[in-house]
Amino acid sequence: MALTLTKLNPFILGFAALVGFATPAQAQSDVGIQVGIVQRFGDRTKDTMTLKANSGDQLSIRFDTDGKPQTLTAQEVKLATVMQRLPQPVVEERVIFSTHRSFESAEDQAQEWRAQGIEVEIAQPDRWQVWAKRDVYNTPLVRRLLLKSLQAKGIQTARIESRVIQEVPRPSWVLNGFRYTRDVVDISSGSGVIQVDREKDDLPNRPYGGVLRVQPNAYGNFTLVNFVGVETYLRGVVPHEIGTWAPQPVLEAQAVLARTYALRNLRRFVIDNYQLCATTQCQVYRGLEGAAASTDRAIQATRGKVLTYQNELVDAVYSSTSGGVTAGFNDIWHGWDRPYLRAVVDSVTPLWDLQSRSLSDERNFRAFINQKKGFNEDGTDMFRWRYQVSLAQLNQELREYLKAVRHPLVNFKTIQNIQVTQRSSGGRILKSQIITDAGTIELEKDDIQTVFEAPASTLFYVDAMMDKKTLKGFVFTGGGFGHGVGMSQVGSYNLGRLGWTSDRILSFYFPGTQLQPINNSITLWRERPLAQRS
Repeated sequence: MALTLTKLNPFILGFAALVGFATPAQAQSDVGIQVGIVQRFGDRTKDTMTLKANSGDQLSIRFDTDGKPQTLTAQEVKLATVMQRLPQPVVEERVIFSTHRSFESAEDQAQEWRAQGIEVEIAQPDRWQVWAKRDVYNTPLVRRLLLKSLQAKGIQTARIESRVIQEVPRPSWVLNGFRYTRDVVDISSGSGVIQVDREKDDLPNRPYGGVLRVQPNAYGNFTLVNFVGVETYLRGVVPHEIGTWAPQPVLEAQAVLARTYALRNLRRFVIDNYQLCATTQCQVYRGLEGAAASTDRAIQATRGKVLTYQNELVDAVYSSTSGGVTAGFNDIWHGWDRPYLRAVVDSVTPLWDLQSRSLSDERNFRAFINQKKGFNEDGTDMFRWRYQVSLAQLNQELREYLKAVRHPLVNFKTIQNIQVTQRSSGGRILKSQIITDAGTIELEKDDIQTVFEAPASTLFYVDAMMDKKTLKGFVFTGGGFGHGVGMSQVGSYNLGRLGWTSDRILSFYFPGTQLQPINNSITLWRERPLAQRS
């Protein structure tokens, strides 16, 4: 399955009408996307948010009444969720196959289930999960037969999660003395800007371009979705992802990556009927808040430009700090190999040769981490770090993790050792072990960051803290902050200060890629056969 702009055309045409673009061509030059800016409206009782037009402007509030469209106008509207009691209790069930730190890992796992003939969908109730597709496994009997068949194959990780629902939230508002309660509401303004104020999120009057829609999601509450052109969307991403003070070539590189990332990842929230979120699980997006002249110039200078590999959008990932060497895609996630996402020593000088001094060797790795000069990031906050953690704290964190994943060793008493058993050539942890009095827990890749709070990346080594012969805890020594794949934002600052162009910065972190205008020939994303999985 492949996705191109041509396949997006039906949405683009609808988007043009929805946000008031003059022509479909104008909409295609600023591809419309759907961003969940309040993902869980109604996840608690008495949830409220106020939507406002700018001074002198009006909101148009559109919804259906008995199947017929209705429009109200107001300067502002306060939405609240009211709990509506059901005529009789309803049992809601879902089959959960797995839980993941990232969408990438969840998507890879979902593909494995599909290869076995099982229909699945990716959800994000909190962390990412893979569910049995609800409209396929839609009765209690079918769900239990599925679980039984998996258990017969020795698969014990799948589980059924159930809850009894007696009441449900409904979005409601009062205008002109009348109360309206609807599940889907469209809100637009004459100026194309709407202020969103949600008290519990501490978001006072944050402005958003485009239009808004309140709609149901997969978790029994509602999402406020922003329908917005991607170029306008970038005005709320670039300043918050890299800052407004970066050198101009760095801002331009970030704009290209943010645009490419958005168009590449439109499949993330299919289950909820929108495309992207506004948090670090996608890209930080804050509407028009913080838009600045410097970032606007970078967006305009690169308008419509995306990064490609063999005429397909790249996975345009980036993180704060690499720790001196970027991570390959498969150092962090499972999936098919991305040749343009490989370990790159983050330095403008030939500081370390990964071919002759592979960081998969523990001695080489420790020497690399203890080298602190000559890198693009040296001297910055998270380039190198060292954390001492008590045994009691680590025991507590491990116990909470094992309980959450229903691990059979949950009743262990104490950790006896933590060790790295395999690294990638770029030094990232591929496999690790936690040895306890009750047995050994095997971990892969960034699982260890899920277990323990201390590691800021998977680029670290660990030593025991001993008091004479008594184990007191462990020391985590490493570098970098975040997954480390793709562009290092901190590293790019140095390249920009050295006079590198945005094209050169992108080529450094994404070798073998091409920069080109978005067009109908480019594949946005396509699914690979499972055989290509690394």
